[in-house]
Amino acid sequence: MVFKLEKVVPWGRSFADYRKMFNLSDRDLELKILDCGGGPASFNAEMAKMGNRVISCDPLYNFEKTAIADRINDTYPSIIKGLKTNFDLFVWQEIQTPEDLGKLRLSAMKLFLADFEKGREQNRYLNQELPNLPFDSNQFDLALCSHLLFTYSEQFSYDFHLLSIREMCRVAKEVRIFPLVDNFTGTPSPHLAPLQQALKLDGYQATITTVDYEFQKGGNQMLVINKAN
Repeated sequence: MVFKLEKVVPWGRSFADYRKMFNLSDRDLELKILDCGGGPASFNAEMAKMGNRVISCDPLYNFEKTAIADRINDTYPSIIKGLKTNFDLFVWQEIQTPEDLGKLRLSAMKLFLADFEKGREQNRYLNQELPNLPFDSNQFDLALCSHLLFTYSEQFSYDFHLLSIREMCRVAKEVRIFPLVDNFTGTPSPHLAPLQQALKLDGYQATITTVDYEFQKGGNQMLVINKAN
């Protein structure tokens, strides 16, 4: 039996994960960064402690801290169950068991929750969502999107993907999306190839780049989008 997520679930990743997933250099970390669909990741919180500023957008941020924590606790068991059911679709090296992964993810999400109220007051966590963002054109140097686009290819249509990527390209000079495979399958998103072609017609260069991060088998690539020269 193949387990699949029927809707977007809160599952936060850490600063260390983001560095590897998006191939972020020290110089990249100093840029104006937008995290689209940031969810309960600790990237924003950890960046703030370093003195760097990230703006994270997600409709999850409309809810209070306790409600987000309840949602995390409610969905956690189903994600662990899914990892066990699809154990062979993942790379178990540094992380050896679903329970080990769960501990890491919960640690990151606790950092997010501890930072959430302060970050929302500082407008680092905004209740906004793709494909419509309330920012000026080229307001950011870099827009990131982790485990939303392509990950939920069944839940979100090709048109949603295209509109969302165009919007990220409008507000940021460069866009990076990771991973490029559907959730709990390791299968490349069916939206990927046609999106690359559409973006090319829009005047963008959409390049697939291998990164030093692979937990989902085959999920070690990101899409980097820039204006074509």
